[in-house]
Amino acid sequence: MKRLLRFSLIAAAAAVLLVGCGGKSKDGTSSAGGGESAKAGVAERVQKSKKLRVAFEGTYPPFNFLDEKDQFHGFDVDISNEIAKRLGVEAEFIATKWDGLIGGLKADKFDIIIGQMTVTEERKKSVDFTDPYVVTGSVLITRKETDDIRELADIKGKKVGVGGGTTFEEVANTVEGADVKLYKAVSDYIQDLTNKRLDVIINDQLLMNYNIKENDLPIKIASDILNKDNIGMAVNKGNEDFVKQVNDALADMKEDGTYKEIYKKWFGADPLEF
Repeated sequence: MKRLLRFSLIAAAAAVLLVGCGGKSKDGTSSAGGGESAKAGVAERVQKSKKLRVAFEGTYPPFNFLDEKDQFHGFDVDISNEIAKRLGVEAEFIATKWDGLIGGLKADKFDIIIGQMTVTEERKKSVDFTDPYVVTGSVLITRKETDDIRELADIKGKKVGVGGGTTFEEVANTVEGADVKLYKAVSDYIQDLTNKRLDVIINDQLLMNYNIKENDLPIKIASDILNKDNIGMAVNKGNEDFVKQVNDALADMKEDGTYKEIYKKWFGADPLEF
């Protein structure tokens, strides 16, 4: 269980860290933002600064996480670096709590969210999304010895852990009688599941497959995929030219095999069909 403790330490560190090539102002935002550059469109600002300021939680392995040297790694990091390279700039990473990501984007604290954000109609009211860069889905996760939770209806009357403000919360709330508990960090509800304070949790199948194997956790994926999630990159509204640039870079990555290479590096399989 030492790895779970490390998850918690990472979560505390990543909430305040900015790791990247640019500077850091007193309020924790990148030196590349603010002032006159913040008034420009994102595409223009990125090219002027030569920085692509990318936001994510930073506590979500294998997608985005800190290593022992306080450097960010993960699928999202590799995708971000590759897109930045194709735009002729460098990626700069900003770790932000999940519930502050869209607010920080709208406040121009960063240029883009590349952090496993599911495209939903509600979120599209606030931000624009690129084409999906991951297709995945949520699953039920239980302790290894649990054998009575195998499909979504089985969570009725159970204590269910999910991230607040996520599509996992929405899935859990479709079951009347489920006792849904909201968390800010995935490490916290994984730990509560293993310590028998929860009966089941709902999270992404790619993330859970990775973490169960990597950390030798005494838990298992107990269901088939409950719903399909299209994961996109979020950009402030009114930046259609920048969205097109990112979409073009993503399409080129898929065309030349770079995307598949990155995907297989982290998940050991071919990507699901888009």
